[in-house]
Amino acid sequence: MKWLWWLVILGMLASIPVAFERSQTEEGSGRKVEFVFDYRDLLEIADLQTDPRQFVNTQLKELKKSGVHSMALYEATLNELRLSRRIEIFSSHEATALTQSPISPNENFTYILFAEKESQDKLEALITKAFTSLNAKVRPWTFKNQNGLIIEMSRDEAGLVTMDPDPIALQTLKEQGFHIVVRMSNRRPFNAEQMEVLLANLQKYGVTRFIVDGETVPGYVSDTNLKNLDTMAELMKKYQIGLANIELQKTQQKGFNRLAKMIQYDVVRLHSFTERDGEKLTENLTEAELADRIQGVSDRFVLAVKDRNIRMVFLNARAVKNLDKGKILNPLDSLYESLTGTDGAIKRIEAAGYVMGPAGKFVLVHSNWQSGAKLLLWIGAVALIALTVSYFVSEITLLVFLLGMVGSAGLFVLSSSLFAQGLALGAGTCAPIVAMIMAVRSVRSKYQSRMGSQLGYAIWLLLKTSAISVIGIFFIVGLLNQITYSLVLEQFRGVSLLHLLPIVAIAFYWLLFNDSLSHKDKLNKAKKLLASYISVLWIIGAAAIAAAGFYYLSRTGNEGQASAFEKLFRSFLENTLGIRPRTKEFLIAHPLFILGAYLAVKYRNAVLLVLIGVIGQASIVDTFAHLHTPLLISSVRIVYGLAFGILIGIGYIAVWEIVIRSWRRWTPLLLKRS
Repeated sequence: MKWLWWLVILGMLASIPVAFERSQTEEGSGRKVEFVFDYRDLLEIADLQTDPRQFVNTQLKELKKSGVHSMALYEATLNELRLSRRIEIFSSHEATALTQSPISPNENFTYILFAEKESQDKLEALITKAFTSLNAKVRPWTFKNQNGLIIEMSRDEAGLVTMDPDPIALQTLKEQGFHIVVRMSNRRPFNAEQMEVLLANLQKYGVTRFIVDGETVPGYVSDTNLKNLDTMAELMKKYQIGLANIELQKTQQKGFNRLAKMIQYDVVRLHSFTERDGEKLTENLTEAELADRIQGVSDRFVLAVKDRNIRMVFLNARAVKNLDKGKILNPLDSLYESLTGTDGAIKRIEAAGYVMGPAGKFVLVHSNWQSGAKLLLWIGAVALIALTVSYFVSEITLLVFLLGMVGSAGLFVLSSSLFAQGLALGAGTCAPIVAMIMAVRSVRSKYQSRMGSQLGYAIWLLLKTSAISVIGIFFIVGLLNQITYSLVLEQFRGVSLLHLLPIVAIAFYWLLFNDSLSHKDKLNKAKKLLASYISVLWIIGAAAIAAAGFYYLSRTGNEGQASAFEKLFRSFLENTLGIRPRTKEFLIAHPLFILGAYLAVKYRNAVLLVLIGVIGQASIVDTFAHLHTPLLISSVRIVYGLAFGILIGIGYIAVWEIVIRSWRRWTPLLLKRS
C-alpha cells in the first residue's frame, strides 16, 4: 500500500499551486461590492404618497447617504411610465367618462395622455416604435390641450408590452450620480440592429451590467438555435456589458451559462433581498424585535459577501397596509439602518477588505501547467479510492486501482465535468473514511497498551485524524478549480454522499472489520448479525437514528437548511468571531471524539464515541465542497472548529471525571447507609 500513499502525496503536492492560483483569483480581484435598489419598487411605494415625485427625490438622496449608489432600471412599460407620473393611461370606457363623448361599444383601445411636454418629447417616439413593431396602430389624441396617443390594443395587453428603458429616468439617475444596472428581458423579438443601438445608448449612461429579467436571457430561442444568443454575446463584449447571476434560483435562466461563457465569464454573483424579506421589517414589532431583525438583515448582507463571493446585493421593498396601525408602511428606513446603522453592513464589509463600487468580474489566474497538475491529481484520487478499498479487502487493491484509472478515463471522454466531480467526490469521501479507520485502529492499540497521557493522546489523535481527512480537501480544490464553480454556474453535485458514505463505511468497518478475522469469519459474522432477532427497542432505536440521519442530511450540502435557532446561533458566532465555525464540528463531533479517545485507554466500548467523530471529519472536507466560499474563510473555519472542539472536549472530560469520581466516592457511602 505504500506505493498508493506515494501517489496520493504526489496528487496533494500538485494541488498546492492550483490552490494558490485560486486564492489569487479570489483575493486579487473582484473586491468591489455594489448595493443596488429596485427603481420600480421605489416608484410603486411613491405611488401611495401624497407627493410622489418629491418622495422619489427624497428617497434617492437617502439611498445615496446609506451607501446605495446603484439603481436597477427595468425595460419600460406603460404601467411603469404611469408610476413615474410621465403619462396617464385610460381604457376606452374610462376615456368615454373622461371626455363625455361617445366611443364605439365595439372599441377596446388604450388612451394615453402625456403629463408634460418633456414626457411627450422623450417618450412619444419610444411608445410609437414599440407598438407599431407589434402591428398595433398608434395615432395622436388630444384632450383639453393635453397631447396623447391612442393605441389600438386593450389596456391590459398594452401594459405588458416592453420598451427600451425610460430615457428620462436614465438621465435623471445619471445626473444624481447613480450607477445604473439594467434589468433586461427576452420578451421582445430579437433584432440585432435594434439591440446594438440600445446597448450603445446604455453604454453612454455608464451601464456595465445586466440582471436578466425572466426565465430566458436576451437572444435565447432554444438549445439548438443559438444564432441570436451568440450575436447578443458579441454585442455585450463590444459594449463591455456583463451579467449578474442571481443566487438560490430554482433553475438557472435558459441560455445564461452559454452567454456567460461567450463573454469570458464577465459575471458577478447577486444576492436578492426580496419584497417578502422587506415585509418582515414592517410587521407589528417592538423596538427590540425590530432592532434584532435589522441586525439580522445586516448580518445576512455581510455573510453573503464574505462567505459566498456575492458582489452585488439587490434590494427590493414594498409598501404594506398595516390595519393595526392604520398606516401604509414601507421598510426603507429599516433598510437604511441595516446598511449604515451602528452595526451596519457596509462598515463591516469594508472592514473585511472590500470597497463599495460597481461590481467587477474576477480576474482569473489560471496557468497552462494546471493541466499537468490535474493529471497527477487524477492518479492520486484513484489511488486514494483504491487505498480505502484496501482496508476492507486488500487482495483487490491493484485491480480497483487499474479499473479506476480505466473507468475514470472513459468518464473523461464522456464528460470532463463529470470526471472532475466524480474523482473529487470519491477522494473527498474516502479521506475521512481512511482517517477514521486509522483512528479506530489506534484506539484499539491504545486500549491494549494502556500507556501514556490520556488527554494528550486524545488531542493528538484528533489532530492526526483531521490531518488525514484534509487530504480530501486537496483533491476537491485541485480538481474543481474552475471559475464556473466560484460563480455557481456549475455546482458540485452529490455533496450529501460526502456526509453519508463515511458514516456508513465506518459503521460497516467497525461491525465486520474491526477485529483481525479471516474473510470466512467476517462472512459468518455478517450472517449472524443478519439472522439476529430484532426487538421493539431495536426498531425504536433504528427509527431514531433514521430521523437523526434525515435531519442531518437535510441541512448539509450546498442546499442544506438550518433551523431558526441554529441561524440565530450562527449569527452570534459570526458576529463574535468574524468567521463562524461549523456547529456540528466544534460542539458535537470533535468533543465526543476527544472524550472517546480519552476513555478508550480504559474502556473498550468508548470507541463508539470516537466513531461519532466521523461526522466532524466529513464536515471538514465538506467545508471546502462549498466552492463559492473563499479558501481563506474555509481554512479559518476548520481551525476554529478544531480549536473550540478541543476546548469543549476537555470540558466534556472534566464533567466525566467529576461525575465518575463523585459516583465512586458517594455510592459506597449510600450503600453502607442503606
